[in-house]
Amino acid sequence: MIKNPIIRGFNPDPNIVRVEDDYYVVTSTFEWFPGYQIHHSRDLKNWRLLGRPLDRVSQLDMAGIPDSCGVWAPCLTHHEGVFYLIYANVRRFDGPWKDTPNYLVTATDINGPWSEPVFLNSSGFDASMFHDDDGKSWLVNMVVDHRYDRFFGGIVLQEYCRKTRQLVGDIHAIFEGSERGLTEGPHIYKRNGYYYLLTAEGGTGYDHCMTLARSRELTGPYEVHPQNPIISSRDYPDAFLQRAGHGDIVETQNGDWYAVFLVGRPLTERGRCITGRESAIEKMEWRDDDWLYLACGGRRPRPEVEEPGLPEHIFPDQPGRLDFDDETIDINFQALRIPMTPDWVNQTERPGFMRLYGRESLSSCFKQSLVARRVQEHHVLVSTCLEFEPDNFQQMAGLVCYYNTYYFHYLYLHGDDLGGDKNRKFLNLISSDRVAYDFPVDAPVDVTGVDRLYLKADYDGESLQFYYALTEGDWIRIGPVLDGSILSDEHAANDKERLHAAFTGAFVGMACQDLSGQGIYADFDWFEYVELSS
Repeated sequence: MIKNPIIRGFNPDPNIVRVEDDYYVVTSTFEWFPGYQIHHSRDLKNWRLLGRPLDRVSQLDMAGIPDSCGVWAPCLTHHEGVFYLIYANVRRFDGPWKDTPNYLVTATDINGPWSEPVFLNSSGFDASMFHDDDGKSWLVNMVVDHRYDRFFGGIVLQEYCRKTRQLVGDIHAIFEGSERGLTEGPHIYKRNGYYYLLTAEGGTGYDHCMTLARSRELTGPYEVHPQNPIISSRDYPDAFLQRAGHGDIVETQNGDWYAVFLVGRPLTERGRCITGRESAIEKMEWRDDDWLYLACGGRRPRPEVEEPGLPEHIFPDQPGRLDFDDETIDINFQALRIPMTPDWVNQTERPGFMRLYGRESLSSCFKQSLVARRVQEHHVLVSTCLEFEPDNFQQMAGLVCYYNTYYFHYLYLHGDDLGGDKNRKFLNLISSDRVAYDFPVDAPVDVTGVDRLYLKADYDGESLQFYYALTEGDWIRIGPVLDGSILSDEHAANDKERLHAAFTGAFVGMACQDLSGQGIYADFDWFEYVELSS
């Protein structure tokens, strides 16, 4: 059986493509850089992170974008030996107007290099590309309508000329959505003389679903599936997989059909999902009426799904502890909004260490020095070893559990007051919840004279406890048990004072700040991530 989710921890909006015996799933990364995650499989059961295609500023300039903007739902297709990757770099989403420029990059190899981007349009987001059997290619996207709080203005398509690399001809409005509303994420397929339009509806929360419609003509009109939606957890509050929707379908070499789609695993029934929106899979079947259904019947996705009967292909396990012994930064790490360039993060200046140069605060949308990885299970242990000699209280480095610029818990080392004793060092803890900053420790812990400091977070769903050690393994509790569940979409989106997008998940990582602008650095000897439970 295939165990769901297949790609865990903040990997939403999956788009799948098969090229001969290889399967590739691309997922959204929002403000995290490099943009998009491509996972690879040969059996639909075992997956590995292959790479991130949007790896330079000329493709993806996200400096200053708000939280949960950046690259949204991707579309990867393969046609006549070329990979086509459609993406939006969402610049703004709060308020009535949505700035959503859409671009295209191409490659002949899934590993790149990927081309410089071609601008397509900016009328909406979640654009995709459909290659018809008559040789034409089409761009499909939802339209944002800012008038009178409508938001959704329909699904449209326009021809894309592969030779001139631009959109041509008329724009066709093809679908106004179903009664579920909030229609997005369109994908078009062709089978048995029908054009099928798969969309995500109901919003990306607990009402989320996958809607299917079809037409004999590409431009419509499209009729909705008689048992719409085809996948949803909306009516099953006790289901293991919640928020099911936004996805894609693929046919195997053996003629079987599968759907991939986003899901969430809440800590409690319809509660908070610290692992964010993840990617799951289900077996599908075409029936005599030429409609697609869940092979198991109903709409509810399952924790385990039948394998497609392909040869098993297992990838090596990822190491839990990283000792930074080579020059390459581990693939599981990402940064916020900007590339990980050697001027602020490297493993070369001091071999065996990751060096971070301090820059802006954890609240900055421009130049943070933060390197982090996804939380992929409900209970994880994260630890690191820090060497840092700050001169003042504005210079900080440590271990962070992070959702976005407004929600995080940070265990950090800092110096003395400006003009004070440059040899004094203190360990402190700060929590941010809706910009309500809290210092849970009554007084900073004096660690003056300590050269190596060990930091640990025991992140168990709603409970987050930090520790430190002066000698490796001799852990000392610091601060109270904190609320780890605030690092979730559900909590961040429930901000009554500040409406904003919240579409990511919890990260854990290393950070360094120098608010004085002197660019002091911190050295991290190792980083360990251990999963204890799902």
